[in-house]
Amino acid sequence: MRHRKRGRHLGRTSSHRKAMLRNMASSLFLTEREVDEFDLNPPKVPGRIVTTVAKAKEVRPLVEKCITIARKSLAHEEAAEQFATDAERGTAAWQEWRNSDRYRQWVEARAPVVAARRRVFAMLRDKEAVRICFEVIAPRFRDRNGGYTRVLRLAKPRLGDAGPQAILEFVGRNDRRRAEPTRPTFAAEPEPAPGSEDVESQAPEAALEPAEDATAVAVAEPPTEAAEEKSEGNES
Repeated sequence: MRHRKRGRHLGRTSSHRKAMLRNMASSLFLTEREVDEFDLNPPKVPGRIVTTVAKAKEVRPLVEKCITIARKSLAHEEAAEQFATDAERGTAAWQEWRNSDRYRQWVEARAPVVAARRRVFAMLRDKEAVRICFEVIAPRFRDRNGGYTRVLRLAKPRLGDAGPQAILEFVGRNDRRRAEPTRPTFAAEPEPAPGSEDVESQAPEAALEPAEDATAVAVAEPPTEAAEEKSEGNES
């Protein structure tokens, strides 16, 4: 019986399993990083990783917990902006702000944000992944209460052991939309000009009538007087 035994073992020890899930969650956040020409391993699709179905289901709660913590800190970060300064660090203006009461108010307002970042860092152990979670992912899901990721099964199994594969990705970026059925449209035929209907209806009939033979018409007509006199002269 598996009473009080939550989650999948995945064939690993406790420390190995925690490290693997931590690395997978960090990899998902790092796919949203800015890629430059010096990046030797750029992500194929931002916001998506491919793994087995069991691993995807295990790492999904960890990713969503990190995003929830980051979302709750957004209000405190915005409240601390009113006490911040735009002066460059080390300048006289910055030193004056550093020794003023505004700095203490800024520290007090930003304390929950620092605590939230430390909580997420304890789960991910990657500073770049934590930065992306708080600066890129959390503002994207500001108005969404949970359900930040999805697991999609792949039809093709993994090469080697034929393990069932799945996609773990953020929602809202690679959404599939069902195409709406559209009816075929035909080009509108031009309307005939007024009066052209009679001409078009008569033209085919005239073309189908056989042409009369000119010789037959000439033979059928009765001979004239001039023609009779001419024929008598030729006989004499």
